[in-house]
Amino acid sequence: QTLRSKPSSTSHAAAPPEAAAQLTPPPLPEPADMGGVTSTIAARFAFFPPTPPSYTVVADAATGRLLIPEISRPPARRRRRDGGGDSSAAAEEEDATEVVRLRTRRGNEIVAVYVRHARASATLLYSHGNAADLGQMYGLFVELSRRLRVNIFGYDYAGYGRSTGKTLKQHITASRKNMVCQMRI
Repeated sequence: QTLRSKPSSTSHAAAPPEAAAQLTPPPLPEPADMGGVTSTIAARFAFFPPTPPSYTVVADAATGRLLIPEISRPPARRRRRDGGGDSSAAAEEEDATEVVRLRTRRGNEIVAVYVRHARASATLLYSHGNAADLGQMYGLFVELSRRLRVNIFGYDYAGYGRSTGKTLKQHITASRKNMVCQMRI
């Protein structure tokens, strides 16, 4: 028996059972049966944390306060726009930023920054895109806080920046849920 390459519109050639068995791929196991393989493969295509991370986290020797040296610099002295004196905006920005490490239920340690605005009436939880980390987003956080007059709580997902864990969907979801819980406190 042979297979017709182009069946006519009135008749349909049927492949012999042996050929059908050879052409049909075996059924795929359910995702739950794959032991997280689909999640790992999907993560490789979906998540692109910057490598290497754009920042480090250190503890200040005197205060124990966590700092990101790349963004937590001593305030620069700037001239006010009206030409008189120095602006204290940089000093206010420095004092208004807090770096924290938070542990998720899955045991990952998440790095977050809290940018405060003196006149804020709300706090915005900012989840960045998939190809950035806190070091790259910090300038935007400060600008959003200043322009919108809100506090900004930004964080890195598991596996991004200096946060621990793997970049899997369930870890990233856990990171986000943990940040929402932290904001309620």
